[in-house]
Amino acid sequence: MCRSIKTLRPPAIPEEATEEEIRAAALQFVRKVSGFRAPAAHNQEVFDRAVDEITEATVRLLDGLEVRGAVRTP
Repeated sequence: MCRSIKTLRPPAIPEEATEEEIRAAALQFVRKVSGFRAPAAHNQEVFDRAVDEITEATVRLLDGLEVRGAVRTP
């Protein structure tokens, strides 16, 4: 079953996204783009690398976003 990728930044979610949530979104993205829910053994390495790279890019994106008007937590 394919679930939707949810918004991972406050105020869409009350707290910062966890590593698990970010990785799950990256996995969903790679699955959607590749068309594979689970890749064949010969594609596993490139599939996993893509998930890792998208996870890292998402962390950088979320860390760099400035959401104006959002309530800041200490």
